[in-house]
Amino acid sequence: MGILEQATELVTREMGDDVLDVTTFRGETTISLKPMAISMAVKLLRDDPDLNFNFLAMLTAVDYFPQEPRFLVAYQLYSLSNNVYLGLQVPVSGKGPELPTIESVYPNANWHEREVWDMFGISFVGHTDPRRILMPHDWEGHPLRKDYPLGYEEVQFSFNFDEIDKRKPYAKE
Repeated sequence: MGILEQATELVTREMGDDVLDVTTFRGETTISLKPMAISMAVKLLRDDPDLNFNFLAMLTAVDYFPQEPRFLVAYQLYSLSNNVYLGLQVPVSGKGPELPTIESVYPNANWHEREVWDMFGISFVGHTDPRRILMPHDWEGHPLRKDYPLGYEEVQFSFNFDEIDKRKPYAKE
């Protein structure tokens, strides 16, 4: 039995109904979990001496607006000793999106979770420093949400220069 099979067997045995699905696609295995189960799952995978998933390689989110659950938070764990990746994913509702933090298991989750909060508005309960990390602290909204307004400026070319120049806001003296 390979490392990924051992990992999925351990998580499905220990977590039971908290495991929603296990998929393998193009050689990548992903375990889907209920939101409140993520902390226990990453602890199991990190602490098992044979598996040793000791590095959080990636944590991000996807917005599937307008469907519900709206968000999917994806985790990529890496086992240095076994040279193998394992994906975890958690569906998150669009109404008050939140997950438990995994910062106590993987300290580098601090920055990843702050980025997901900043860009998608998914909060991580128990996080030690839930400030914005990419956008200014007074920014309103979360730019990677599908319903975020796209404020843009029309590109100025030689054929539309005069028309845009009339509407273009300039600094007041």
